[in-house]
Amino acid sequence: MQRLPFPEAEPPDTEHAEAGRRLFAGEVDFLKGVVAMSGLPPDDRAEVCFAGRSNVGKSTLINALTGRKALARASNTPGRTQEINYFTLGKSHYLVDLPGYGYANAPLAVVRKWQALLKTYLSGRASLRRAFVLVDARHGIKPVDEEIMALLDRAAVPFQCVLTKTDKIGAGSRDTVLAQVRDRLAPHPAAYPELILTSSEKGEGLATLRATIAALGAEG
Repeated sequence: MQRLPFPEAEPPDTEHAEAGRRLFAGEVDFLKGVVAMSGLPPDDRAEVCFAGRSNVGKSTLINALTGRKALARASNTPGRTQEINYFTLGKSHYLVDLPGYGYANAPLAVVRKWQALLKTYLSGRASLRRAFVLVDARHGIKPVDEEIMALLDRAAVPFQCVLTKTDKIGAGSRDTVLAQVRDRLAPHPAAYPELILTSSEKGEGLATLRATIAALGAEG
């Protein structure tokens, strides 16, 4: 059987699942919101970031991963997150919630400012191990997602596509979306060759994502 490009990531084995569980069950705290590069914390540990269109479910996914309902502020108002929000996972990782890109309910000058900050961060953060580009499973990859992916290509930042809200689509729609996502990822050299499918509501894929993040810190 021919292996599909960008297959779904396999569930972690017992050892890696436990490492992921321990990481996210330990001390997880909001550190700070950053509005300028000068405010970034020291790059003294592994760092992963979540990027995605406004209202794709970044904050909800962070809350689901950590089991803390209000750690990251979720909002039904697109574009509410206007800072780079840093969270600590013990002493080994930073987890970073980036401003939503695309449309936003904010003045144009504010939108431009935080989008410029986003691009500068992605291009210049030495400790950034991987960007997780979140894509709504109901809609697939949009042109604005491809703009961020192209930026990550240019910055040589590895990124992995994480589909959110997979509980909101049926099996037939899932296959169609996966085919579209695989097609759109193919031209991007920085794209990590596995997909992670998640549902914050149902818990799907959370153990896989936790284990993936834990392993990135273990690489030294």
